[in-house]
Amino acid sequence: MSFSDEEVERYARHLVLREIGGPGQQALKAARVLIVGVGGLGSPAALYLAAAGVGTLGLIDPDAASLSNLQRQILYTGSDLDQPKVSAAAKHLAALNPHVETLLFAEKIAAHNARSIISRFDVVLDGTDSFETRFCINEACVAEAKPLVSGALGRWTGQIGVFSGKPCYRCLVPDVPPDAETCSAVGVVGALAGVIGSMMALEAIKLITGAGEALTGRMMIYDGLSAEARTVKVGADPECPVCG
Repeated sequence: MSFSDEEVERYARHLVLREIGGPGQQALKAARVLIVGVGGLGSPAALYLAAAGVGTLGLIDPDAASLSNLQRQILYTGSDLDQPKVSAAAKHLAALNPHVETLLFAEKIAAHNARSIISRFDVVLDGTDSFETRFCINEACVAEAKPLVSGALGRWTGQIGVFSGKPCYRCLVPDVPPDAETCSAVGVVGALAGVIGSMMALEAIKLITGAGEALTGRMMIYDGLSAEARTVKVGADPECPVCG
């Protein structure tokens, strides 16, 4: 897979990285990454993956852009209000990098379509805020043997983990927590979405290129108020209903 002169200049900072170089950039160009939820986490993740030269980005989100999104969903502008998020996102990503193909799904991911969509991609990023949806995505990723990069936000705290086979996300969260709340209910500082969403893109890049050590089987928890982070290992649950 060859690069044009324009692509060589565009990806110059990757090409000189020992951990990426030409082979890694070729792997990025050949990669197909699905972003489920093009919101607070999906926005920065999509921007950085497009900028990195991921060849195909799948975007799935049933919603339209609204004014309250703009506080953290940096992929959109005021001119995108009331437009489907996936089409607005595709427009901005094409302006950033015309070499990236986008596949758009203006629908909610659910049991009836999750496996058919996820099977078409190499890596899946989950930036949704519903545990039921997260469980559905995780189950499809396990069934289709696709690595899952999962991110979550709440107030000033974010977390990110990578799941590939065992353990899976349900090993970490067996059931919907009784005190589960969404960002719309408890609030979230906008810049935190950028931190965690960018880290999701970084983990995807590592998975695709083989650079470094991905967060596979681990969860990193970041406290934005104290500027502290810790990483914990996620154990496989032998009784897990998905991978046990």
